[in-house]
Amino acid sequence: MSETNNATSQAAAEESPLNTILPLEIIDKSIGHKIQVLMTNDKEFHGTLIGFDDYVNMVLENVEEFDGEGQKGKVIKKMLLNGSQVAMLIPSL
Repeated sequence: MSETNNATSQAAAEESPLNTILPLEIIDKSIGHKIQVLMTNDKEFHGTLIGFDDYVNMVLENVEEFDGEGQKGKVIKKMLLNGSQVAMLIPSL
């Protein structure tokens, strides 16, 4: 009876391929688009993603900086963010 269950499971797996999307794929699709980056120190940056590497170090341009209370800070023409300090990325695809 276990052979029947294995055959059924195998057939179901073959019919519906896994639609997995890796995190770096989502970031790659966000290049050239606006994203929000929340940092571990409660700062937030909104800007256009220009590029990134495997460590999620990012280059952003036309960046607006916000503090932990939502107060808008300075506008930065181009910046490099250290990936180890990134808590969350919110793409606007």
